[in-house]
Amino acid sequence: MEFPIRINKYLAKSGYSTRRSADKLIENGKVFVNGEIAVLGQKIEQNDVVELKDHDTTHFRYILYYKPTNIMTLASSPDDIDIAKKIKEDYGIDGLFPIGRLDRDTEGLVVLTNDGRLTQRLQEISADQEYEVIVDKKITPSIINHINRGVKIESHIARSATAKQINDNEYAFSISLGEDKKYNVRSICAALGVRVISLKRTKILDFELKRLKSGEFYQLKYKEIKALHKALGLR
Repeated sequence: MEFPIRINKYLAKSGYSTRRSADKLIENGKVFVNGEIAVLGQKIEQNDVVELKDHDTTHFRYILYYKPTNIMTLASSPDDIDIAKKIKEDYGIDGLFPIGRLDRDTEGLVVLTNDGRLTQRLQEISADQEYEVIVDKKITPSIINHINRGVKIESHIARSATAKQINDNEYAFSISLGEDKKYNVRSICAALGVRVISLKRTKILDFELKRLKSGEFYQLKYKEIKALHKALGLR
């Protein structure tokens, strides 16, 4: 998004509404910029704080963020740097929280929002996730087949994981996880006797990292938010 930008275009690109609906929200005094009521045609700068008040769900924001390694999803102490603190420092974005977790050593896609409904809905459905994994041993077809048949982890068999080799890297593969929360990629690899060197989440539901680089974010647009709501059964 290039700044300065007209406020109705900003609201549309940010996923809050269509341009026409944005104009109506502004006319009705529902939009505030830096704490003051917005006006039609107003230009928005990158550091401006835009808020919608008393307007059902259109004030929700949804962001795809490429979490770097060594950044926590949620801080466990005041000295920790987590995603919320990082995007506030880097981009001035505040008030969003991450859905789900990635450990400190895992990079990749995280959804952030101020819509608390997503947490519950993503737990209720099969939230497919895909990872790219690099390990310390060569990945053979028999290992891929073992994952696809189901890996036994303690007394549980992970049956909803699917894997395939990627590129020409004999030490890399991709793996998709379904709704079974009793296992994760690292536990599957440990059960197979291989050690994870790097782990990156590349996909959640239909959302992918695509061209995002480490530390960058992408804010969902109106149609993408509607598709997400439909997938989760939200209105």
